[in-house]
Amino acid sequence: MQRKAVRRRVLPGIAMLTALAAGAAGLTGCTSGSGDGSTSDSKAGGSSAAPAQPGKYRSLPAPCKAGADSKKLKGMLPVGDSLTPEQRDQMYAGVADASYDGDRHVGCRWTGQSPEETRLLSVGFERVVSYDRTTSSDDDKAKQVYVRRLTDAKLPFPGPTASPTPTAPTPAAPTPAAPSPSVPAAPGAPVSPSASPSAPVELGSRVLEDLGNDAFLEDKLSPAGASAAQSRTVRIVFRTSNVIVTIEYSVQPALPGTVPPSTETQDKTRQLAQALAERLSE
Repeated sequence: MQRKAVRRRVLPGIAMLTALAAGAAGLTGCTSGSGDGSTSDSKAGGSSAAPAQPGKYRSLPAPCKAGADSKKLKGMLPVGDSLTPEQRDQMYAGVADASYDGDRHVGCRWTGQSPEETRLLSVGFERVVSYDRTTSSDDDKAKQVYVRRLTDAKLPFPGPTASPTPTAPTPAAPTPAAPSPSVPAAPGAPVSPSASPSAPVELGSRVLEDLGNDAFLEDKLSPAGASAAQSRTVRIVFRTSNVIVTIEYSVQPALPGTVPPSTETQDKTRQLAQALAERLSE
């Protein structure tokens, strides 16, 4: 009789534990199912925009070789007869800038000296990369860099409202003064030096057309000194896709009072810039 009583007391307890375990398993199953459903829904409902395509250029050219067009370099950097052929070759080979990332920034420099003047030339390449191409492409980022440089040069961005005339001109030589049509010049009157037709023409800084995707030119003339000649520096910056090229060309005459001509200096710089743009597009 005693054994039967004990067995009757134990059986209800076992039944209760079994029921609790079954309920817990049911709750676990519901929680697990809910989590799977939410993960599936988030994956199915989530969407992200496709990243922008990388820029056209993945690397940069060797800067000294890119600018080493022998004819153009010899025209831009005349040297005296005192140099040996080996020294001339070394001068025209250029000196590469120090660079810690040859795929992002490279440059080269040349120095030409003659008894009449000293000329300096530098060429730099910068490959712009957008680290977040979900918001901007490499080309977009490069254009932002170009616009900052254009703004630093105090030139207007080309557009419908842009002024067609150059802004921030360099110190210019006096322009020829034509006589007024209503007041004819008296016969035999002395001609003012400023009216001489041989006066140099100052082209000034401006935005350039037909060079890469975007381009501008800066022309700066150093202040005149009593014992030093004025030096002229022409800088051209142009963008081709995600690469920005900077060219600086300086002419320093040896004789005081000599002013390097604006037209010649700009023409030589533009010819080199055009050659580099064509080389990049190959």
